Amino acid sequence: MRELVIAFGLFLFIEGIFYALFPAKMKSMLKKIELVKDSQLRSGGLFFAVIGFIIIYYIKS
Repeated sequence: MRELVIAFGLFLFIEGIFYALFPAKMKSMLKKIELVKDSQLRSGGLFFAVIGFIIIYYIKS
């Protein structure tokens, strides 16, 4: 459970850094995401989730 909290904190930190350093770029990127199809977002999300799981599994074993 501790690792999950640390991972969530790291996610928030990295996300916050992007918004703090590049606010205009982040706004532009969020506007462009409306042009991406739902299936592409779903596929990309699933891909990154699997990669993340593999990394966590590799580090924990």
